[in-house]
Amino acid sequence: MEFGLLGMWSSMGWLARSVVIILAGMSIYSIGLMIERWLTFNAAKKQSLKFATQATQLLKQNKLREVIQASKTYKKSHLAKVVSAGLYEFTYETENPGVAAGFDVVDAAKRAIEREAAMTYAELKRGLGGLASIGSTAPFIGLFGTVVGIINAFKSMAISGGGGLSTVSGGIAEALVTTAFGLLVAIPAVIMYNYFMNRIERFNVEMSNSSNELVDYFIKQRGGANASRVR
Repeated sequence: MEFGLLGMWSSMGWLARSVVIILAGMSIYSIGLMIERWLTFNAAKKQSLKFATQATQLLKQNKLREVIQASKTYKKSHLAKVVSAGLYEFTYETENPGVAAGFDVVDAAKRAIEREAAMTYAELKRGLGGLASIGSTAPFIGLFGTVVGIINAFKSMAISGGGGLSTVSGGIAEALVTTAFGLLVAIPAVIMYNYFMNRIERFNVEMSNSSNELVDYFIKQRGGANASRVR
């Protein structure tokens, strides 16, 4: 038996080849997902930094509509989505006071922020469940191929009536390829899943801090408006 990859592939049974093909598909999917999430998270970080700088300057000048317009140019920014949702709710009530009569505008804006933050968090996690599944199942799929391959190797030895390690070494080596391939697929998936989840948690903290700062801004704005009315 030839111990190269092509030689092992040619000597594999249909079940072992099916396991390798499944693992190859899982590998291609996980690599594509890693690249997509990597690009998305990097874009979210860069755009959020730019948006935060621009929004801070505009909010100091009380240009709420301008902040909402600016957020539309940062479509991948998690901060832009959360901040614009709160600002839109707040400005809508300010410009249409009769519509919002009977409830607290700040609370309404806060709920809008929380809804958008939850949806943004879910969007950031999109696809990572599949990455986790690949990381946890790929080794077992490879192990399944190995177990079947070893069974076939010993069955061939029993049929031929031969004995000794040299008789089954080729079949065992062929069977172990599927386990090695399963680990090769699973290890990067697990590492990148943990990495992406850590980045998402940092994004979530950023959204929470920005939300709290925005709610404080709304409270100050409402307090100033109420004070001017009393005068």
